[in-house]
Amino acid sequence: MKKILITFIALSTLWSCQTDEQYEDLNRDPKNPVEVSADFLFTSATVSLMDQMASPNVNLNITRFIAQYLTATTYLDEPNYDLNNRNIPQNHWGILYREVIFDLQNAKENVAADLSESDAELSQAEKDARIAQLEVLEVYAWQILVDSFGDIPYTEALNADEQTLPAYDDAATIYEDLKSRLSNVTTALEAAQGFSSSDKLYNGDMAKWSKFANSLLVRLAARTDDFAKVEEAVGKGVFESNADNATIEYQPSAPNTNPLWEDLVQSGRSDYVVANTIVDVMNELEDPRRMVYFDDNIEPYTGGIYGGSNSFQSYTHIGPQFRDPTHAGILMDYAEVNFHLAYAAMEGAALENDAQWYYEEGITASMKYWLGPNVDVSGYLSQPEVAYDGTMEQLGTQFWIAMFDNPFEGWSVWRKFDAPEFNLPEDTGNPVPLRLTYPVNEQNLNQANYEAASTAIGGDSQQTPLFWDNE
Repeated sequence: MKKILITFIALSTLWSCQTDEQYEDLNRDPKNPVEVSADFLFTSATVSLMDQMASPNVNLNITRFIAQYLTATTYLDEPNYDLNNRNIPQNHWGILYREVIFDLQNAKENVAADLSESDAELSQAEKDARIAQLEVLEVYAWQILVDSFGDIPYTEALNADEQTLPAYDDAATIYEDLKSRLSNVTTALEAAQGFSSSDKLYNGDMAKWSKFANSLLVRLAARTDDFAKVEEAVGKGVFESNADNATIEYQPSAPNTNPLWEDLVQSGRSDYVVANTIVDVMNELEDPRRMVYFDDNIEPYTGGIYGGSNSFQSYTHIGPQFRDPTHAGILMDYAEVNFHLAYAAMEGAALENDAQWYYEEGITASMKYWLGPNVDVSGYLSQPEVAYDGTMEQLGTQFWIAMFDNPFEGWSVWRKFDAPEFNLPEDTGNPVPLRLTYPVNEQNLNQANYEAASTAIGGDSQQTPLFWDNE
């Protein structure tokens, strides 16, 4: 494992422990911080965010199970949606707050305060551009937290000196603020050069950072049916091809490998097979992406029974590309943007193209990403089951297929569109989670605020829908 898991006691202690444990060798006082390079913090936060989103580790992130792309062979708690046995919600919460948001916040403060000589040499416009890059990633992390839990600590979460037991903010209100934050960053991103060598997404290409910010705004706006914001984002410029995708290129040797390789290859374990949910849907459509998504270890492609005990040798494995240590991690891609725009157009948004164009462009973008830029998609698009029919079920199904390697968004697609139809786990029949429950340590150490939040959302249950969930 790349990282040693840390038990996160409560949100309030995340701030105080950040220095003591993560930067212990610097002997840093939280109220009088010594210099920590903003470049280092930016890189560290970016990689931590990507690692968490890509990880299939059952202790950290099981959205590849929840989205029913993978299932297990022997250890069945997680595909049966027992998420608290390994403290998964607590680990997910802690990584996003502590290793992503707090690092990004520290980096912002360091850039603004000229804590390093290199920062002091920057113009104000260059500082603003760096802070804007940090802001985009921070918004991304906040959005993942909201989409995981619902109401979360937000306005008080980073004010450790003033508030050690932060209150929870309303999820819909947080979303509105996040959309405003994204609307406000593009001017700074386009005005000057920001981080370059420490930028693991775009290597300092500020035009692509601007497109990323606007594309992320499309995600948040479409999810909340805010089509005016969708139109605003498109007008400012969103992803135009797979060349704009927000991805990280991993390295061939540890510790900079893709987390998939760590858990599927380096571990030497045989714990996962592809789930029958995704295999059955793609088999029915004769989807050519099967040759990449799936291995050819058996013929025909046969998915493991979701939530049941499966023999590793008897069912289809995930494709070899996903077991490559250099396999790129995806935060957001061109296919996703087009599916959001297809939905917005179906709901009446005034966009340059119609819903069918965006739907077909989303499929085409996914095909080109996985099968190469010269792939002929026309035959697939003309199939009766694929040819655009204007239904949310069809849109949701194709969107979900395309999100195979961005599983958190695959789960969100299913929650938004209720498509495709998921299987109930064979062992328990438990319903698919609509959210993660709050961390146990929040229940114990931030009890009053936890109880208020639980009441506000309608109960701290995996079956409590988020505010944007059409359910």
